[in-house]
Amino acid sequence: MERDGAVPLEVRRSARRRRTVSAFREDGRVVVLIPARFTQAEEAHWVSVMLDRLAARDARTRPTDAELADRAAALSTRYLGGRAVPTSIRWVTNQHGRWGSCSPSDGSIRISTRVRGMPGYVVDYVVLHELAHLLVPGHGPQFWAVLDTYPRLERARGYLDGVAAAVGLDLRDD
Repeated sequence: MERDGAVPLEVRRSARRRRTVSAFREDGRVVVLIPARFTQAEEAHWVSVMLDRLAARDARTRPTDAELADRAAALSTRYLGGRAVPTSIRWVTNQHGRWGSCSPSDGSIRISTRVRGMPGYVVDYVVLHELAHLLVPGHGPQFWAVLDTYPRLERARGYLDGVAAAVGLDLRDD
């Protein structure tokens, strides 16, 4: 089933499923699982509900480059006195050895899509970390002093260290 040029939709009915409804993405389509006993009206209702839920989750876990830029501006204002202003900031898929990167010479920042969906305080830390590089190169005492205003600094670093260890990455920022 396809809806108005949107992502293809597959509804799977299950005799074993009694009350629960769930949805997920699989191979470029949305799959909605429903009980076999549902009427066509119940199916239409729950497909609509689940598509809305997936869209809401996507908005939380897959922010756009524009939303990332807005977040960076707000973080710079709040924690860095508005001094860090990147020329561009965007999500990238090719960062396999780091969470983010900054090119102070041209003011561009790239944030790994691996960070998407992590808790907000972790995303904020990664963005702030790269913004701080616009002010101070390297990871010396001055750099960490700039980031010291972020209250969840150590918690976010610990979270990223845990994720890196869990998936076998050697990602450090010191």
